Amino acid sequence: MTRVLFLCVHNSARSQMAEAFLEKHGAGRFVAESAGLEPGSLNPFVVRAMAEAGVDISGNPTKSVFDLRDSGRSYDVVVTVCSKEAAERCPVFPGLAERRHWPFDDPSSFAGSDEEVMARVRKVRDEIEAAVVDFVRSTMDR
Repeated sequence: MTRVLFLCVHNSARSQMAEAFLEKHGAGRFVAESAGLEPGSLNPFVVRAMAEAGVDISGNPTKSVFDLRDSGRSYDVVVTVCSKEAAERCPVFPGLAERRHWPFDDPSSFAGSDEEVMARVRKVRDEIEAAVVDFVRSTMDR
């Protein structure tokens, strides 16, 4: 089984979505986790957008990437889903075979009416799901 860690700044949106979509589309071939550099709380817009897609993340905790590293966890693939600058702050995990960077807009920075924010969150959600599906397909071809 391939162990995959998704990282972003707060583990409140992008990494949570990526983890959930890998669990949904990974056909039991992956162990997915997510974490953040500075764990916050789940973004309520993201929780709503994921529920619209049939995925409940409302009870997910946010986790620190440093706690995972310090606990001795290892991963086959680490995917940063934040800005390049934030990704460079992520720690290196022992035994890491592959590191990927998938930059997505940060839902915590979205402003506007409820519907405007939701429209942007849905766009990011769909982009993340497409990236995860592509990742699953590419690993099946190996």
